[in-house]
Amino acid sequence: MREGSYSTIRLGAYEPLKRMFGATDPAHTPLWKKVCSGAISGAIGSSIATPTDLIKIRMQAQGKLGPGQEVRYPSTYGAFREVVREGGVRALYVGVGPTVKRAAILTATQIPAYDHAKHLILNAQLMSEGIPLHVTASMIAGFCTAVTTSPVDVVKTRIMNQCQVTKPYSSAFDCLGKTLRTEGPLGLYKGFIPNWMRIGPHTIVTFFVFEQLRRMIGMAPV
Repeated sequence: MREGSYSTIRLGAYEPLKRMFGATDPAHTPLWKKVCSGAISGAIGSSIATPTDLIKIRMQAQGKLGPGQEVRYPSTYGAFREVVREGGVRALYVGVGPTVKRAAILTATQIPAYDHAKHLILNAQLMSEGIPLHVTASMIAGFCTAVTTSPVDVVKTRIMNQCQVTKPYSSAFDCLGKTLRTEGPLGLYKGFIPNWMRIGPHTIVTFFVFEQLRRMIGMAPV
């Protein structure tokens, strides 16, 4: 649910936004126009998909239960009902700030990195349009995305998963500051390898399928 709403919007809105910035030549579009388009499309998609992201994280964080204990969230729809019952509709948007920031950074890195790397390779005549080029550009984009999003991922996950009674973090910046003070800069890169292992293949599959779908319906490549 989260990926279907979030990625549909951010991928679909990227090129119309790029055209709004005056990008008419895909081979020679300035990087800043791509980054701005990616950041805006990511922020829009994430702000709409935040409730599904919250439920995903809460359900993933449920630990193993002991004898006689009941599952807090027995199903996806049950989780939505429970969150709304406890805190109203507003509770579905806990962590919207760091979530949108992460999405803006991710999309401002992932799609422009793919777009720019692909056209740099094409302009240098190192490869021609096709699957090998798509995979190569996707691999570059996946690594860049893991580097830029890992710190925001740590902050977002900690805020979304914190107890709403004690609330150790009052905001994203509070979480960032406390993490740096207690764990140092490397604390922001906890889980970097699994994050890269997730986002790398995800990026490759995403852009491979995206390019093939565009070809199938007669659209020009990215």
